[in-house]
Amino acid sequence: MRDPRRAALLVVLVAGTVLLGISFRIEPGSSWFYPTALALAAVWAVGAFASGPVPLGERIVVLPLLAGVALAGVFVLGALIVRELPVLEDQVSAVTAYSDRGSGPLIVAITLVTGAAEELFFRGTVYAAVPEHSVVGSTLVYTLVTAATGNVALVFAAALLGLVVGLMRWWSGGVIAPTITHVTWSLVMLLVLPALF
Repeated sequence: MRDPRRAALLVVLVAGTVLLGISFRIEPGSSWFYPTALALAAVWAVGAFASGPVPLGERIVVLPLLAGVALAGVFVLGALIVRELPVLEDQVSAVTAYSDRGSGPLIVAITLVTGAAEELFFRGTVYAAVPEHSVVGSTLVYTLVTAATGNVALVFAAALLGLVVGLMRWWSGGVIAPTITHVTWSLVMLLVLPALF
C-alpha cells in the first residue's frame, strides 16, 4: 500500500474508533444513537472504497450463512454461562439495552448496515494492508478498535468474530462471504441475547 493510502487508512481507523466510542456512550434509547451509528457505518464503507477496489470473492451463500449461525450458537451457549457471572452479565446487558430500548426496525437496519460496512473496511482495506498476516492482522485491528467501546464482552466477541470472518475472507477471496457470516451472526445475537439478559 502506498503512503497516502496508508495515511488514509489511519485517518479512517481513528475517525471510526472515535465514533464507535461515542456511540456506545450514548444512552440506550436516545435518538442520537441512530445517526451516530449510521455515521460510523458510513466511515467504514467510505474508507473501504476510498482505499481502492474491494474484492468481492466467491458468491457463496450457504457456508458463510451456516458459519454465522454456528458462531451465534457458540455465543448463545456462552451467554448461558456469562449471565451467571455478574461482571460479565453487566457488560452484555449494556449492549442488549440498545435493542431493548431502541426502535426494533431501526436497530435491525443499523445492525445489518454496520456489519456489512465493517466487513468492507476490516476484511477489505485492513486485510489488504497486512498481506503477510491478513487474517491475524485484520482480527487484531478489529479487536483493538472495538476496545473503544469499553466493553469487555464486545472486545471478546470482536476477537472471535474477527478470526472467523477473517478465515472466511481468506477462504473466499473477498468480502461477500465474511459479510454474510457477520450479518447472520449479528442478527441472531440481536434477536436472541436480549431474551437471555
